[in-house]
Amino acid sequence: MSLSDADHDIVVDEIGREPTRAEAALFENLWSEHCAYRSSRPLLTAFDSEGEQVVIGPGDDAAVVSLPSHGDGEEMYITMGVESHNHPSYVDPFDGAATGVGGIVRDTLSMGAYPIALADCLYFGDFEREHSRYLFEGVVEGISHYGNCIGVPTVTGSVAFHDDYEGNPLVNVSCIGLMEPERTITAEAQEPGNKLVLVGNSTGRDGLGGASFASEDLAEDAETEDRPAVQVGDPYTEKLLIECNEALLDEDLVESARDLGAAGLGGASSELVAKGGLGATIELDRVHEREPNMNAMEYLLAESQERMVYEVAPENVDRVAELAERYDLGCSVIGELTEPGTNYVCTFEGETVVDVEAEFLGDGAPMNDLPSEAPPEQERDLPTVDLSEAFERIVASPNTASKRWVYRQYDHEVQVRTSVLPGDDAALLAIREAGTGLAFSAGADPNWTDAAPYEGARAVALENATNVAAKGAIPHAAVDCLNGGNPEKPDVYGGFKGIVDGLADMCSDLDVPVVGGNVSLYNDSVAGPIPPTPTLALVGVKEGYDAPPMELSGEGTLVVVGDTALEGEADPRLGGSEYTATFGGTDAFPELPADPTILVETIADVADEDHVLASHDVSHGGLAVALAEMVHEDAGASIEIETVDRGTQKRLLFNERPGRVVFETTDPAAVREAFDGVAPVTELGEADGSNHLSLTVEDERLQYHAGEIADLRSTIDDELA
Repeated sequence: MSLSDADHDIVVDEIGREPTRAEAALFENLWSEHCAYRSSRPLLTAFDSEGEQVVIGPGDDAAVVSLPSHGDGEEMYITMGVESHNHPSYVDPFDGAATGVGGIVRDTLSMGAYPIALADCLYFGDFEREHSRYLFEGVVEGISHYGNCIGVPTVTGSVAFHDDYEGNPLVNVSCIGLMEPERTITAEAQEPGNKLVLVGNSTGRDGLGGASFASEDLAEDAETEDRPAVQVGDPYTEKLLIECNEALLDEDLVESARDLGAAGLGGASSELVAKGGLGATIELDRVHEREPNMNAMEYLLAESQERMVYEVAPENVDRVAELAERYDLGCSVIGELTEPGTNYVCTFEGETVVDVEAEFLGDGAPMNDLPSEAPPEQERDLPTVDLSEAFERIVASPNTASKRWVYRQYDHEVQVRTSVLPGDDAALLAIREAGTGLAFSAGADPNWTDAAPYEGARAVALENATNVAAKGAIPHAAVDCLNGGNPEKPDVYGGFKGIVDGLADMCSDLDVPVVGGNVSLYNDSVAGPIPPTPTLALVGVKEGYDAPPMELSGEGTLVVVGDTALEGEADPRLGGSEYTATFGGTDAFPELPADPTILVETIADVADEDHVLASHDVSHGGLAVALAEMVHEDAGASIEIETVDRGTQKRLLFNERPGRVVFETTDPAAVREAFDGVAPVTELGEADGSNHLSLTVEDERLQYHAGEIADLRSTIDDELA
């Protein structure tokens, strides 16, 4: 670890002397891209983070959002957070992914909430490559092990495969917490004289320099050379910490709190102090450790897991220690908050090793002003492929195939809140305390944002909103994880800027506040940069906990809402689609709906009607894949599509324009009436008990038994089971 010459000069000018070794290491980590957002912060003002539901917005460990209550329900808050653990998951997929879960759960605890749901959004290289499958298996195992052990269900997420993740996979994890309003705490120091108490696992040397490691391109030898920068998790200790945190809140013993994540104790304690405008004195000798002969820098920067720092009033310190002992957790009184205007001071073995202003340490890094290049427009050049071959290969693509192999490893029903299970458009959680259903969708599509960063990111936001609307929920709030390559490359930074603006614009159009998030840059390796990847985790709310399933009942009429191409109103474009990813070629990106807010709200209203028997978002793989996913052993459908222009079967079936939903309904006229003036409604055919999907387009007929479709969709299961 070393501080750059430019940053070194800024530090010397500010503090008037050479920094100590510990100070230089602190500045190097806290001023890294991972912590300071030096290249991304100038762009993040594009996001609208305000709304009457927003209690605490960006800047804390997690955001806090109020929920509407129904019936006799009481007022409740949720927390929302998202974290990336990309570089660690390449070096050590199991521990890298597992500690990503642990970190986002502790962010939830530090706001006073109990974690109730996780989402995992995973991105890997070509599924056919052995190394990609090795990373995939290790990451899923790490997430399942940690989440299952701590008793927090993983209920939704996404998996995508793309060549450009080969040298740098992405692991983005989101967490929702639940709490009563009076339990809310923040990471803002409150009162001089209060003590800083470290609770949880003992400190070792694991994860040293993790923040700086996450702020540089992955080298060819990263899997061996960077292993010490990866943390090692202990989910059983995390479970004890979750329950201890609840006990501390029950007795009102916590004034403020911060998770020990990036940059370890030095990062957490200095950020807590800076947010409160105070100073602090910390005695590093008091930290409970598990390795001998640690030095000051190691105490400050080790990212050992399962640790929290609490601000505690002096009269409550003994009780905090008693509760920590009850849960078999370490507890150290490491320091004290001091008056405004005093410095952040750390001592070790009687010597002062850090003596700087906390705010300068946390916010003094200069922002980068980087050049950017807009991506070129896609030409329209598509190969001709037989319709049956296109259907079978796209339905069987790892990107559109069943992800059952992933979510069957997760305990998604622990805590008994999951009303709609993984595998559907969105999960639905029963927040019984408020009488409210909470829909949860998360993900991105790298094919979209690789082809068109701005429009692709807009489509990502619309698709997540459509996912929750298809289950009858109105979009309520979101957090984002913005992943990009090396921002010093103008074309890479141009793509990153595109996804920021696109996501921000569509969320604003949908009136969905983006209440927090994470940025991960320098996802670059010898294999090249990743596609710009804007993971969005979005929640929607509804009265009650029931929702129409994705699977057909076999008793209604199928209609698709919002498919302007079927009505001859728009040119169906295949840009960014699985069709072009599978067969090659390029095309323009699909046009998006002009008024997405009314469209999404109407979808949610109709999905809750009694005449709707099933509903399913149309997105990855297009209408063909959506219909294939709805068919099962007990119900099929006969679909006949009449086109305005002949020769457009593949454009109609495989374009991925978001904002479309297939409804199975007993009252197609009611659906048409609801969407009158909002979006076209096209009748597709009838559901039945035939166990077949019969699909006729321009006199060309495809027919598949549900078992055949299941076999096509089992690509991942077949390879990894």
